[in-house]
Amino acid sequence: MVVGLGNPGSEYVDTRHNAGFAAVDALAEKLHRPSGWKRNEGSLRLTGRAGRHDVTLVKPQEYMNRSGATVRSLLAEGWALPELLVVYDEVYLPLGTIRIRPRGGSGGHQGLESILAATGSQEFPRLRIGVGPAPRAEDLPDYVLAPFANEERDQVPRVIEAARDCAYDAVAEGLSKAMNRWNRFGRDDLDE
Repeated sequence: MVVGLGNPGSEYVDTRHNAGFAAVDALAEKLHRPSGWKRNEGSLRLTGRAGRHDVTLVKPQEYMNRSGATVRSLLAEGWALPELLVVYDEVYLPLGTIRIRPRGGSGGHQGLESILAATGSQEFPRLRIGVGPAPRAEDLPDYVLAPFANEERDQVPRVIEAARDCAYDAVAEGLSKAMNRWNRFGRDDLDE
């Protein structure tokens, strides 16, 4: 299961905080299912296949800082934390960088903090999409809820495409292979 984090509503569509939604939407297109989303228990869901594996994509329909409620409901349905890949924006990675890890803390990300609080665990994979560099702490909420700057916009589609492909590889080939392939992806790869 791939859970993309973001905020519902058209006013948030092109913001940094919705990079997780954008990557999951791109993955839906790669699975040839861009219009297959269905509402279920406070989230939008779509099913498809990545390689030989079934995959469910999820976009929580609560605000970012309440993402944990959706993940808790997924666990109540029988999903296990290690089966989830959470995809989200990361202000402490430069734009053009992605990183996938098997576990870890929140790094101050409100969506991750909500999931950690709801599950009591850090033991779930996550894919971070760089949207930084981060501004001063007091400017952070305004920064993540703002659209990408004009000079950044040409880089965004390539980063979202890389995150999409990384998530696909994690499902189709396993987390270790995705980590080996994609944790080297960075700003220099945008020009290729």
